[in-house]
This record gives sequence, structure tokens and C-alpha cells, in this order.
Amino acid sequence: MSSPSQVDVVELDALVVLKIVKHCQGALPSFVTGQLLGLDIGRTLEVTNCFPFPSKEEAEAARVEGAEEDEDGAEYQMEMMRCLREVNVDNNTVGWYQSTYFSSFIDDSCIETQFNYQENIKNCVVIIYDPSRTRASGTALRAFKLTDAFMALYKEGKFTLDSLSTTGVSTTDIFQELPIRVRNSHLSSALLLELQDECGLNPNASDFRRLELHTNPVLEKQLQLLIECIDDLQQESNKLQHHERNVQRQKAAQQQYLQKKKMEALARASKGEEPLPEEDLSNNPMFKPIPQPSRLESLLITNQMQAYCRQINQFTGQSFTKLFLMQSLNAGR
Repeated sequence: MSSPSQVDVVELDALVVLKIVKHCQGALPSFVTGQLLGLDIGRTLEVTNCFPFPSKEEAEAARVEGAEEDEDGAEYQMEMMRCLREVNVDNNTVGWYQSTYFSSFIDDSCIETQFNYQENIKNCVVIIYDPSRTRASGTALRAFKLTDAFMALYKEGKFTLDSLSTTGVSTTDIFQELPIRVRNSHLSSALLLELQDECGLNPNASDFRRLELHTNPVLEKQLQLLIECIDDLQQESNKLQHHERNVQRQKAAQQQYLQKKKMEALARASKGEEPLPEEDLSNNPMFKPIPQPSRLESLLITNQMQAYCRQINQFTGQSFTKLFLMQSLNAGR
């Protein structure tokens, strides 16, 4: 049986987009997650339905009311999918979604969850919805999946400098972003056109909110998040330096120990005594290799910093465009 082909594009039903936006916006300032349902057809992943996962507050309220404990939400997911199957709705899992703040989703929790999904389902994605970017640049939905190289490395669990150098995995090889298409049924499109005429909506109306020049709070928050990432990266660098110092101390102690043994052997030989039996150095704690610290956290922090820098670059580019536009308008008065 041939393995399924890799998907190149994610196609979302408009209903799925509305459900994700409503769930994430309604839960602010808390972050929420949910399940994506659909089917992969050829190289297109079609997402036709979704449902939210219960929040921590809802799970706590259920425990207070005497419901059975369901920490990971597995029982809830199975019950939801059973109900959807009974009403003949797509119930094939194709991934999950979560809300975030300024694309701050690259962490151990997200990586572990997506890895577990892709281990069981070859073609599945995580949809990231960012309410903060939505207010500034429209609906911010992005689809990601882990690369095959990172999946293999994460499965081994060895994120040392040697393994990263051997596999060639860098900060750009963690996530692969897939393009998103939003699809409307013909009936939905007809209904929207009818409502557009009835409500007197003008699709070409100007949105002057996009010309807002007050950008300091957004840029300040992005720079603050970037500074926090730099501090975290410095801590990871200190761990690596501490490991290197311990390795150098161990090597120096080993050299002293071997030199001492050599001098003892020469002293016994000069006295005509028999040499001591060879010592098994593998059982000596001094000669046990010091494990290298995992570089996974540094890899994720660097990737997150790149995401922040791209956002700042994009945001400042739009801001400069607005400023030059306003300068031209003022000059033309």
C-alpha cells in the first residue's frame, strides 16, 4: 500500500473560519484550542468542520459538578466525533487549531502536540489564529506542519550539537507553512450576494482604519517579546558554556589521574615490583562522558525570534508606507 502524498495547500470552508474566529475571539484574553475535521484529497487538505476543546475553567467546573476526570480531553474528543458521525458529518481528524498572541506559538507544548498528531496522521496541520494581527491586517490564519527532518530528529530525542550538525537541521527546518484557501459553497455565495444587496453593503468601500498611524503600542509589544526571547536565548547559551567548562575540567582531571598512574607504575618498576593490573576506566566516574544539554529550546527560541523579526519588518514596512502616503497628501494640499 503506497503512502499518502504530501499536501501542498489547506482549503478551509468559510464555516470553519467563522467557527475558529468566534471561538478564539470569544475566549480572549485566554488562549484556546480545537479539533479540525475533514479529508485529504490528493495534495489538498480539505477542512470542512471543527469543534472547540473545553478550556481549563470548563474542565474544572465539570470536576466540581462530579463529572469524571478527563485531563487530556480524549474522552471529550471521542464523544464529539461519535456525535458528528451519527449525524453524517465529516469526523476524520486532520489537525487542530489554537489562538496565539503576536505569533508566540513556537514552544515545547505546540511542538509535542503537532508531533503526536503527525505520528498518527500523516497529513495533518495546525491552524494558528492571531487576534492581535487580525485587528491590524485582516484575518490572520496560518497553517503549519513539522518538516520530515525535524520529525525524525524529534523522534530520536537527541538535540545535541553533533546531531544537529549531522542532520543539517536549522531554525528554518522546524515548521513548513502551507498556503490557505477559503472556499464557499455556491449557495453561500448566492446568499452573501443577496444580503449584500439587501443591506446596502458596498464591497469596494474604503476602510480608513488601515490608515491609522498610531503604531507605537504594537511595535513596542513586539520588541518587548523579542527582548524576552533574547534573554531566554542567553540563558540557554550559559547552559552550553557551563557544559563546556565541565568538559574541560573533566579532561584536566583525567590527564592528572593518568599521569599519576603512570608515575606509580614507573616507581614500582624502579623498585622491581610487579605492575598493578590494568584498571577498567569505564567504571571510573571520572571517565564517564558528561551528557550534552539539549539544543531544542535554543532551536525553538531562535525560530520564535525570526518570527518576531519578520513581523516587525512587515509592520514597520506598512507603517513607513502610511507615513509616506500622508506626507504626499499633506504636500498636495
